[in-house]
Amino acid sequence: MAGSNCTQATEFILAGFSEAPAIQVAQFLLFLLIYLVTVLGNLGMIALIRVSPLLHSPMYYFLGNLAFVNLCTSTMIIPRMMAGVLLGKKQITYAGCMAQVFTFDMLGMAECFLLATMAYDRYVAVCHPLLYPLVMSPERCSWLVTGSYLLGLANGVGQTIGMSSLFFCSSSAIDLFFCDISLLISLSTSDTTLSLSILRTSSSLLGVPSILVVLVSYMAIISTILSISSAEGKRKAFFTCASHLTTVSTFYGSLMFMYLIPRSDTSRGADKWVAVLYTVMTPMLNPLIYSLRNQEVKEAWRR
Repeated sequence: MAGSNCTQATEFILAGFSEAPAIQVAQFLLFLLIYLVTVLGNLGMIALIRVSPLLHSPMYYFLGNLAFVNLCTSTMIIPRMMAGVLLGKKQITYAGCMAQVFTFDMLGMAECFLLATMAYDRYVAVCHPLLYPLVMSPERCSWLVTGSYLLGLANGVGQTIGMSSLFFCSSSAIDLFFCDISLLISLSTSDTTLSLSILRTSSSLLGVPSILVVLVSYMAIISTILSISSAEGKRKAFFTCASHLTTVSTFYGSLMFMYLIPRSDTSRGADKWVAVLYTVMTPMLNPLIYSLRNQEVKEAWRR
């Protein structure tokens, strides 16, 4: 039973990575470089979209919001992780862990729906180009983005309520570099029925529909591209979606590997690096992907 043999935790220990001093220095420098590239890349993308008339379109409006979410996600995780590596302080308060759960789950779900919205945008652009200005009007785009943030907020509140019902022993250690709700549930010494129900309901009602939108959109896009007779037309249609498809594959691929594939004790170490992929690397790579693969972005940078 909860609390029968231990006191409620007031802080958690984030295991992080290797404790070898030389490796820790290398890790700190690596994550510092990644964070600087992430901040500069996403802030640069947001600024470029705002000032360049060439990028005043629905696709780049969604991309600007995705860059904002990526920037917030990195700022929520990486500085705390670097402080732990540099200062050797692995403790995080219970309130700090709650804040991480709320922020991470809010931003993560908002990113899922932004990626789904961008997939729908590409579907309309490729499959129904004549209707594109009507379907993706500025008002509808604003509602889609607002809805993404609100659904993310609902997920963050729900997961935080689920965590608040859990009881942890004072010696609880999280074998990761941030507070992840699924790991916290497995560490709890109390009844996890409510938190598991919220997690599964959120995944079913929010996560699955966003993935389905992406899958259905790209099935229709691929079908349309294959029906195009000219090779040049196929190439243009493909490059219209290539950047977003790369981002979606990286984000959802790492999430599925982390949360859907059954884990064993020997695979726990690899989980940390998969978590690094979707929490640290993806926010850094997204602006680079769009800058290198998108002709309009490259033209806007040149101007």
